Amino acid sequence: MVRMKGALSQDTARLMVFKLVMAASKSWRRLQGQNQLPKVVSGVTFRDGIEVASEKKSAA
Repeated sequence: MVRMKGALSQDTARLMVFKLVMAASKSWRRLQGQNQLPKVVSGVTFRDGIEVASEKKSAA
C-alpha cells in the first residue's frame, strides 16, 4: 500500500483535534452561577448577582 502525502492516521487526527480544543479552551469564559439557573427560570429576582428575598407585605 502506498501512503499518500499528508494523509493522517486516526490517532494523529484525534491528537490534533484535542490540541486545538485545549488551545481554544484557554480563551473560554466559565459561566458564573450556573447553579442559579433553575431559580431564574422559576422567577426568583436577583440584584447584583445576589438573590433578593421576596417580602410579602401584609395589610395589618
